Amino acid sequence: MNKYKIDRNINPNIFRGYDIRAVYGDDLTEDVAYTIGLSFGTYIQDRGYTKCLVGHDNRVSSIPLSDALIEGITSTGVDVKFLGLVTTPMYYFAQKHLEIDPGIMITASHNPKEYNGFKMAFDDFGNACGQMIQDFRTFTEACSFYSGDGKVENVDVREDYLNLIRSSISLGDRKIKAVIDAGNGTGSIIIKDVFDMFENIEYVPIFCDSDPDFPNHHPDPSVEKNNEALKKKVLEEKADIGIGIDGDGDRVGIIDNKGKMIFIDFYAIIIWRDIMSKVSNKNALFDVKCTKALADEIIRLGGNPVCYRTGNSYMRAKMREGNFAFGNELSGHVWFNDKWPNIDDGIYAGLRLIEVLSHTDKDIDGLLEGVNKYYSTPEIVIKSSDEEKFKVIEKVKSYCRMQEYKINDIDGVRAEFDNGWALVRASNTGPNITARFEGKTEEDVKEIENEFMSLLK
Repeated sequence: MNKYKIDRNINPNIFRGYDIRAVYGDDLTEDVAYTIGLSFGTYIQDRGYTKCLVGHDNRVSSIPLSDALIEGITSTGVDVKFLGLVTTPMYYFAQKHLEIDPGIMITASHNPKEYNGFKMAFDDFGNACGQMIQDFRTFTEACSFYSGDGKVENVDVREDYLNLIRSSISLGDRKIKAVIDAGNGTGSIIIKDVFDMFENIEYVPIFCDSDPDFPNHHPDPSVEKNNEALKKKVLEEKADIGIGIDGDGDRVGIIDNKGKMIFIDFYAIIIWRDIMSKVSNKNALFDVKCTKALADEIIRLGGNPVCYRTGNSYMRAKMREGNFAFGNELSGHVWFNDKWPNIDDGIYAGLRLIEVLSHTDKDIDGLLEGVNKYYSTPEIVIKSSDEEKFKVIEKVKSYCRMQEYKINDIDGVRAEFDNGWALVRASNTGPNITARFEGKTEEDVKEIENEFMSLLK
């Protein structure tokens, strides 16, 4: 007798912009996972697939959810290659290595421990996003599923993944000292093995033991307050760099040798300074949250800046579509597509900066010498219901058009001025509106922030 049952009343709000995500035991249960599995197995068969991948992060809820999900998928006749406990980049690697496009990674990324979710790929597009997920929701709600007897095979990609990293990093003569902080997330299962491969890196691990309660800090290195212990340890150890990894291993945060956080748009400047002369495609991809200093530098180096919408799924697809050599978004996702296969991997991203440092006598600050100076706010998060947030964005858009501002509306509204810019967008991962402002002077950024925050109030 099947221990799971079809849930015909799944909360539609868990089908979000990039994935399915909700609080485990509330809107995300084993029955919901089983139902998603039935739907997924049926859905990919309609696209001509008979097998898929499943992997999961280190959250307590990931094992019961994976059991239920796999039961649902195999009950439709689809075979599952089960990766077990892996980082999201290891899952992406497995898709390429095993040449299997459809799959589900069970993770809530950097969300609090009570959350979990499913990143889904239906075909060779990569992670589903936007309307694709809403179409899948409609399909799931119809509860018209195939029946069959699929098989489960356990697959271990760990050694092949490590070999790929080893072959993709070429260190110089300078020995680099690094502090690494996995935030007790899923990166903990592999990060020491990665750094052990490189004799020219002296590393000091903190919070690199897997613990799904995330007892030391929230596993999101893009938020500065989560990096306080990392900053302190870098200074204590007189390290050259601090590297923070998020909950599922696909995002990075960087601390320099002076204990200062280096935001990813500035990390991207260092990378472009290193690779621009080495790559043939000089189009440079970044998301709407990034500083104008990045676009300025890309142009100065002879490249063409391409500003695109925020979101792992959108950016990764755009990277492939445009065959970009490198791309980044402010949240800490970075994609290398030069000697690395377009996988956003926080650990690898940290190693690439170490690689740059190992070939120079400069520190990170020195690698950023001469960058144009702007004043930016951090990303500001404003609570708003999923129903209201898009209406608010439309009102801001209407205001900008009425003022005849120059806008980029590929993702929310980015209003461009001679003295700075304003970004207001709806979050695709939660009931929030996010905003960021930048100006040539502190007075400029304050004036722009005041104007737009008054609209949001």
